[in-house]
Parts: sequence; structure tokens; C-alpha cells
Amino acid sequence: MFTGLEEFLRLFEGLPVTVYALPEGTVFRNRGRNGVPVPVVRIEGRYSDFLIYETPALGFLCHSSGISTMAARYRIRAMDASMLSFGIRRAHPAIAPMIDRAAYIGGMDAVSSLAGARAIGREPQGTMPHSEVLLFREPRKAFEAYARATGKGRKIALVDTMYDEKREALIAAETVPDLYGVRLDTPRSRRGNFAQIISEVRWELDIHGFSHIKIFVSGGIKEEDVSLLRSAGADGFGIGTAISNAPAVDFALDLVEIDGQAYTKRGKFSGRKDVYRCPECLSYDVVPMGGANPVCADCAVREEMVLKKYIENGKRTENWEVSETREWVLDQLRTLQRRGDQ
Repeated sequence: MFTGLEEFLRLFEGLPVTVYALPEGTVFRNRGRNGVPVPVVRIEGRYSDFLIYETPALGFLCHSSGISTMAARYRIRAMDASMLSFGIRRAHPAIAPMIDRAAYIGGMDAVSSLAGARAIGREPQGTMPHSEVLLFREPRKAFEAYARATGKGRKIALVDTMYDEKREALIAAETVPDLYGVRLDTPRSRRGNFAQIISEVRWELDIHGFSHIKIFVSGGIKEEDVSLLRSAGADGFGIGTAISNAPAVDFALDLVEIDGQAYTKRGKFSGRKDVYRCPECLSYDVVPMGGANPVCADCAVREEMVLKKYIENGKRTENWEVSETREWVLDQLRTLQRRGDQ
């Protein structure tokens, strides 16, 4: 999942260069059908005018794309379940906006930090902390205070602090009239069979007339856990460290042409390139710039050029809205789901 382009472009605005790139939020493969690495960005200009920006430019793209990629992997497994980004608790606060923005584009429905929410133009979302229950020394009083403090906001009560999860879930449901959901954050050391706990909570809520209340889970949820927990009755997930600490995508910035001549170091493919993608299967073809527009070998449809011009001689030529990018991301992920690609 290619992200970080907004910061990347701001770095190069005003420089005498022209920049082409995949649109932010593009699902890409590391190589085309012919084995050529897929270029995600092409910079044209004098190397001396931008060489000092190589390291921050890579940092913008590598880190953000890694976070978005992990968020997208969770989204594919979670299907239509709610997904909240909780990752900033395990990262330096200076980069919280970047983390939450990348996670949101990658498929999260909402983010928990104030700075991250401002970066995407949405309201932050989260739940109550364990400390609130502990300070009130009793779940019912904590839920009453939480209900008063949140007013008409969406209320998700944390129900694993003092008692059994299903007992606290019922207390919350009885105490907060407009309760939207309950969150299970049971530590791995205490949870045993987490899917079974979710099933029990779902049963107790349903049998006592609270079938409308959603179940959210958090606390080190692994990618491979999502499908099982979803089947057990989880309606939403809070995903933290797995996203904020996602491995960076290992991009490199290489010279491939000098003075109009294809030229590069060993192990690389020289020359400027055009990048095409099949709109149906999202496979890629990489051809020398100006080469023939390929037809997808599997789908028999004409592929689409995907590198777009975003800066021309230092001037920005394209802008976009984060929310629109996310919707496009979800469309691509649905295509991968239909094809069974993970």
C-alpha cells in the first residue's frame, strides 16, 4: 500500500524537478509480470538539486507505506468489522499524525489520537481506560461517570477490569442506556481461549435483551487472529502495536538515467519506465518509457498507466482528499478479497 506521498511532495515543492508517482493509496506489487521492480516514484531533474533530500524522502514513503500495508492486511481479514487505530501508544508522539493518517488510508475506520484525527479531518474515537474503573473502585460507578462525561457521543465501555468479562458487560449494558458497545482488552496471560470468551459475552448480552450492543476487542490482536475472533462474535477491533510498529517497505532511490542515457548500477534496471496496471486483477507491467501499452495476460483487458505527474518544475499539479483516497483503497481491497489475494 503506497502512502507517504503528501509529505514526499511537500519536500520537493519549489525545487526545479518534475515528479511522477503512483497515486497515494495504490495497492502495488513489488515486481511486474516480467520481473522488473515496480517504480512508485520517478524524479526528473538535476541530481544536485535534490540529492540532499534522498534520506527524508525515503523515510516518508518507507515508514508510512509499511503502516498502511499492515492496516490493509487487517482490513482484508476483518471484512466489514469496525477497525480503530490504537497504535500511537507504542510510538513517539511526534509522528502520531503520520501513523494515524497512514493507518486510516490503509483501512482503519477511525483513529484514537487528537493530532491524528486532525490530520485526517475526522473526530477521534476510542473507549474508556482501565484507570477510570480503578479510580471509582467499582465498574458500575465508573460506567455511570463515563456515560455522563461522553454525553451524546458513541459509548464503548471497557469490561474486563475487575470481574468476569460477561459480568462487567451486563453491568455496563444495564447502567448505560445508550451503550453502543463493550470492549474486551483481556491480557493474553489471562484470556485463555479468547474466542470462547467473546462467544460467552455475546450469548449473555443477547439472552438478556442487549443484542444491539457491539463487541470490540483489543490487546495484541494478531493478523491471523482476526478471522477467528470475527466468527466468534467480535464486531470491531482496536489494533495498536501491530500497525504502529509495522515493518517499513524497503524502497530505494536509484539513478537509472544520466544525461538522457539509460545508466545504473549493477542489480538494477536502467532507464525511465512506464508503469501499467490491470484494472481487474491489479497485476503490473513495467515497460521502457514510451513502450507499448500492454494487455493483461490473464484478463485480456488493456492496462492503465498508473504513474501520474504531481510536480512540474517545482509546482504542484495534483491534490486529493484523504477520505476519497481511503474509499479508493477499500475498493482495491475488495478486489483482492474477491480474488482471494492476501
